[in-house]
Parts: sequence; structure tokens; C-alpha cells
Amino acid sequence: MEKYNLTRAELAALIDHTLLKPVATEEEILALCAGAQKYNFASVCVNSAYVPLVARELAGSPVKVCSVVGFPLGAMSTAAKAFEAAEAVRAGAQEIDMVINLGWLKGKHLDLVREDIRAVVDAGVMVKVIIETCYLTAEEKVTACRLAAEAGAGFVKTSTGFGTGGATVNDVQLMRQVVGNRLGVKASGGVRTLQDVLNMLAAGANRLGTSSGEGIMAEWERNQDLILERGDLAPSSPGLY
Repeated sequence: MEKYNLTRAELAALIDHTLLKPVATEEEILALCAGAQKYNFASVCVNSAYVPLVARELAGSPVKVCSVVGFPLGAMSTAAKAFEAAEAVRAGAQEIDMVINLGWLKGKHLDLVREDIRAVVDAGVMVKVIIETCYLTAEEKVTACRLAAEAGAGFVKTSTGFGTGGATVNDVQLMRQVVGNRLGVKASGGVRTLQDVLNMLAAGANRLGTSSGEGIMAEWERNQDLILERGDLAPSSPGLY
């Protein structure tokens, strides 16, 4: 099988450089932006209060501004999520990572879940739908992915990083199986090392949410001979979605 060399640029293009802890300071956000620009990560992902700051720092940069919405519980009203998404976009967000209403999903109020997602999609930017896999059965994970696709989202995402578990190879494989080439799959929560990255790529992820982006890049620089089988990569290129 043909070998795939994961270049520095290809690796960086997979990473949403993330800082979502509630005690994050302006200085830490500025450092996050500097790191993202150093490596040309896919995006900087922050809570919506910091979107204006990040948008200013990344102006003229290829690095996108990403904001979370309904984070981390997902139990806000649909109107609140729609408003937060619209405000984030007005402030400069180019991507939105939203948390679904897990209670509605478990209660089988599927129309409500779909409309909840669609209300955020209506903000007009790329939306990644966080399904928080650690709380879901396999059937619920499949349903959540299908609802995200029906609502017009661009990605499904494993985790907030604030639940009882993060991304797993099995969950990423299942999500990719469900969405096929229609949506991207973002692995987030516990992705801290280059080996974690390779495992998630092999499982079908084509975006990675991590607060360890700079450490992962440093590890790549020490291990440039690491390769992945081309046939083990996600079926779509990282830049497609």
C-alpha cells in the first residue's frame, strides 16, 4: 500500500488550536493566536467572549476564527444558541462548534434536535456539531450524526472535553461510517500526542481539536519519519470541509 507522508503543513491544517477553560485570560488567548499563526493551524477555537480579540489578532492570517456555542452543556434554548452564533459571526467567527441538546436526543425529540442545529447553521458559517459521545449509546451516536447532516452542518465532533470522556477510535470510526463523505469528522478531547493524531486520522477524522497543538507540532519535528498508510486516512482530504 502506498505510504502517506504527513507533512508539517498537512498536520497543522488539521488542528483547531483550542483554549476553552473558563479561567482563560486575555494573555493566554493572545499566546494561543501567536502559536496558531506560527504553524498556520486550521483555526483558533475559543469561547465567544474572546471572538473579537481573536478576530483582531488573526486579521490577514489564513488561520480561521472558531467559536463554541451552547458550550459545554448544550441545554440552552434554541433561540439562545442562534443568538450566540449570530453574535459570534458578527464579531468575526468563521466557524462554529455547537453542542447538541443531549436531553432532547435521549428523549427522542429528534425534530427539536434537528431544528436546534439548523438554527445555528443559519448563522451562515461552517458548523461542527458536538454530539458528546461519552454520554450516548451507539444508536444515539448514529442518530445524532444523521440529524447533523440533515440540518446542514459541515462536521460532526466527538466531544467538548468537559464530559466524562473524549474522542475514541471506535467513536470516530462509527461517525465516519455514518456520515461517509458528506460531513467532516472532528476528534476532540484527549488528543494530546502525535500518536493520538495518527490514530484519529486512521479512524476517519479530518479535523482535530486540541489544546496541545504546539506540542504535537514539536513532536512531529522530532519524528518526521512517522508515516501513515494512505488507505488508512479519512476518505476526504483535510481541506475539503
